[in-house]
Amino acid sequence: MEEVTYKNISAEEFSGLDYAGVTLVDLREPDELIVSGIEGAVNLPFSSFPKGIDDIPKDKPVCVFCREGSFSEEVAEILADRGYEVYNLVGGYNAYRKPEENKDSSKEEKEVFINAKALRCPGPIVKVADTLRSLPENSIVRVETTEDAFYSDIKVWTQRTGNKLLSLAADNGVITARIQKKSRAEGNGGLNGDPGFNAENGTLGGKHVQLGEDKTFIVFSGDLDKTIAAFIIANGAASLGRNVTMFFTFWGLNILRKANRVKVKKSFIEKMFGFMMPRGSKKLGLSRMNMCGAGSKMIRGIMKSKGISSLEELMQDAIDHGVRLVACQMSMDVMGIRREELIDGVELGGVATFIGAGETSDISLFI
Repeated sequence: MEEVTYKNISAEEFSGLDYAGVTLVDLREPDELIVSGIEGAVNLPFSSFPKGIDDIPKDKPVCVFCREGSFSEEVAEILADRGYEVYNLVGGYNAYRKPEENKDSSKEEKEVFINAKALRCPGPIVKVADTLRSLPENSIVRVETTEDAFYSDIKVWTQRTGNKLLSLAADNGVITARIQKKSRAEGNGGLNGDPGFNAENGTLGGKHVQLGEDKTFIVFSGDLDKTIAAFIIANGAASLGRNVTMFFTFWGLNILRKANRVKVKKSFIEKMFGFMMPRGSKKLGLSRMNMCGAGSKMIRGIMKSKGISSLEELMQDAIDHGVRLVACQMSMDVMGIRREELIDGVELGGVATFIGAGETSDISLFI
């Protein structure tokens, strides 16, 4: 009989291990870890084995596991032959997770961790949605990301989907959110599922929510004339008591840049982008008949002579009247624009922020 050179352990024994005293080697594929990973485990996908085997430290015992226990037996034997002290989880991760699934349904589900630090908009939101989709009701996920737009996106996403945002915090550049899976609330597109929504008086966080009467603008252009039109309409809608969201993307981001140069660390390409693009609203040109800047000066002069508010005054009026100015985080990353370069009163957001605003709007304009 062939000598067993590694030790088989049960799911119960695995649960009792001091994980700090062993090296956990997870042989499952990366997409499986997103939904059901064990923090601190080394991912060595069996499909790419033996790549990475030499990176496994020998200073402490190694515990290998796969989904059902078949692949881990082979890897455990190979590691044992190479001099490792090896434990193999019999039945794999499924055996370890099974007791958790059989708990009383009234008890809180085990928290699932999502590491989204390497993802950019809309990656973190998509990952949260995909993960929750496969989990049972009341499951809780904790997600960490460095994407600034996520702070706004996850609040809107949970409001619109009916899932519950348990906590949201930002610390040292890392945004952490805990979300509990809930069925989509009926009516109000999911707002009834948000603890801050008051259905009796129609307020969310103390602010009146005009369901179906909001206005949303995608400001894609950085042309002076189009920007003036966008803010005139936005201020008009705000004066009617409507909730207005202006989502600035690509060339529209130049509208929100500060007039003075802000010293921030950038790559060579990002510096070139910044140099070639207009810095702030006063540098915007006309979409037609700009005439090397003469056209925009003429327009501004005519507006002043006729008592029409300047673009800068229109922008300040919008901010004062609660118009949301949202800068697209993804476009900022592409164009090398930093948060420090934007004027006060601007928030960062992603696709979920825009979609959430659009779903409660009866008008969405692309400018």
